Amino acid sequence: MSFEFEETAIPNVILIRPQIFPDQRGAFWEGFKASDFVGQGIPGCFVQDNLSRSKQGVLRGLHYQLEPHAQGKLITVLEGEIYDVAVDIRAGSPTFGRWIGKRLSAANDLMLYIPEGFAHGFQILSEQALVAYKLTTEFAPKYERGIIWDDPSLGINWPIIKPILSKKDRGWARMEDAELNFRYPEEL
Repeated sequence: MSFEFEETAIPNVILIRPQIFPDQRGAFWEGFKASDFVGQGIPGCFVQDNLSRSKQGVLRGLHYQLEPHAQGKLITVLEGEIYDVAVDIRAGSPTFGRWIGKRLSAANDLMLYIPEGFAHGFQILSEQALVAYKLTTEFAPKYERGIIWDDPSLGINWPIIKPILSKKDRGWARMEDAELNFRYPEEL
């Protein structure tokens, strides 16, 4: 297998470490391999790739798309370092409202898979960062929603307490007022 998969404190949010092959020229590794991912319960089909370049202090999120256009995301940092956060917003989930935060960087080579039914955001810790994320569903603007980054009910410990935000990200509702339509799958 080309990857190590590690469950986090929230089931189905998975930290991924690729197997890296260094030599005198540099290094090589696989960024995605459907058979390995499917074997770990991660979708093997991503339909959209996004790239985001941001400067230090920028916070993007907490974003999600409503059903039937919910998105699973595979997050990879190509340059710099971020603090990546996933919030469980699935009604009926034993971890509803809980969040997980992980430092991802070009130096540590970690990836994070965030399934459908989670709000997602990240904050740039380095001078700048280039973030790539694969999506299981295409962007559908009519279904885009968000939760305010500093919602006190979530208590997310963002490393930078005064982030740079877009107008849209400053205007999201608290979780208690956010439009949610996710159900926790009974089979998990």
